[in-house]
Amino acid sequence: MAQKQYTVTGMSCAHCVASVTEEVSEVPGVTEVVVDLAANAVTVHGTGLDDALVRAAIVEAGYGVEEPAAA
Repeated sequence: MAQKQYTVTGMSCAHCVASVTEEVSEVPGVTEVVVDLAANAVTVHGTGLDDALVRAAIVEAGYGVEEPAAA
């Protein structure tokens, strides 16, 4: 199973965490989404993860995404 981590900008509350989790969970291949609000980090687990689709889901939720951190 692959794992990718992203730094997300603009998150400030539990609603933000729920929005990102919901959008990213809908990306094909994603099996788990872990959002760390304090670190502004989103870790995505799954198979055949498409980086562009994960990034698009974060943007669709209303937040910015920086280059992926080394996992």
